[in-house]
Amino acid sequence: MKKALFNFLMLILMLGILAACGPKEEETGPSETGGKGEEAKPEKLVVWEDKDKSGWLEKVASDFEKEHGIKIEFKEVEMATKMRDQLRLDGPAGTGPDIVTLPHDQIGQVAVEGIVAELDVSEETKHRFSESSLAAQTYDGKLYGLPKSAETPVFIYNKALMKEVPKTMEELYDFAKANTSGDQYGFLALWDNFYFAHAVIGGNGGFVFNDDNGVLDPANLGLNNEGAVKGTQYIQKWYLEKLFPNGIVGESGGSAMDGLFNEGKAASVMNGPWAFGPIGEAGIDYGAAPLPKFADGTPMKTFMGVKGWHVSAFSKNQEWATKFIEYITNDENAKYRFEQTKEVPTNTALVADPAISEDEGAKAVALQSQDAVPMPNIPEMSEVWKPMADALQTVVTGKAEPKSALDSAVKQIQQNIEANHSK
Repeated sequence: MKKALFNFLMLILMLGILAACGPKEEETGPSETGGKGEEAKPEKLVVWEDKDKSGWLEKVASDFEKEHGIKIEFKEVEMATKMRDQLRLDGPAGTGPDIVTLPHDQIGQVAVEGIVAELDVSEETKHRFSESSLAAQTYDGKLYGLPKSAETPVFIYNKALMKEVPKTMEELYDFAKANTSGDQYGFLALWDNFYFAHAVIGGNGGFVFNDDNGVLDPANLGLNNEGAVKGTQYIQKWYLEKLFPNGIVGESGGSAMDGLFNEGKAASVMNGPWAFGPIGEAGIDYGAAPLPKFADGTPMKTFMGVKGWHVSAFSKNQEWATKFIEYITNDENAKYRFEQTKEVPTNTALVADPAISEDEGAKAVALQSQDAVPMPNIPEMSEVWKPMADALQTVVTGKAEPKSALDSAVKQIQQNIEANHSK
């Protein structure tokens, strides 16, 4: 009897050991996500798109839901000035989105604040985009977004007043000299504005922050080097020779320039793709092209702005949010978004697509973007704009020479960085 009881107890003990060693039910049962190690599938993802830009999302969101069973909710929030602030408020409160869109020059700040997540995507996904647009989404060597669209200034001309696009800046200068008289101008640009002036300054060898393998060094400024001075001297020449009117300096310069071109009083301008709509509405038969190059073949180094998609650091669905932005930035969906919004994608495969190559404005932006420089996305860039605007305005109004004006600007920028960004 004792022996039988002993054998029974030993059997129970062995069964217990085997059960403990065996696979757990939750490890072998069917996965809610269908993949090992994959984040649980959410019922929905919340997306914030820019103002007046969400119409295209209806179809793409529906397609994604059919494929993955995840509902996409989206709303419009003004991107440039409100999106970031709204994320700062709603994210920590748990009422924010999974996905936002931001201009790339805000990436450094939101990365430092920790309100957007670093992305983990495949090399195949990265290779969809131009190198410069992907660099714009990178901060301190880490990827924080996927490019949605890019914009950069291009050459826009009135086909009734200019029959052939100049190939070089020298040809454009000669055209302007011959076609500027009274209230008529051959070419106009806002070169007292550093955003536009960088094309000339950068094209001559100036730079904002030294780029060390994708990492910008705010302690190494190139805004008063030999190339920057040469570029600013070139800008000065156009104003000294009265090729630009006095009225296109300062904050009102943009509207003044737009008015002259839209009234047929300027044969050509340097402007961004945001100008295409108003120009067309004004009844101007216009063309667009990359900006003319300098005599030695060096391109105008325009600033490029890249809008991107980002995953909120407060999202509980970061893996699926990343899958969604990979989905909406694939070539097919990027093309569809362009057709609906006219914002030019940076997918390299689309440059030759008829949707873009046969659209004169989009093609000009795509081609100019290949030579463009992404606006620096580190927080220290905020200290550059005003000192450079002040310097350029003193030069173009004849109050200072390029070298002294740029030296003063760089000194002010360095002081501002030291005061506001020292660790």
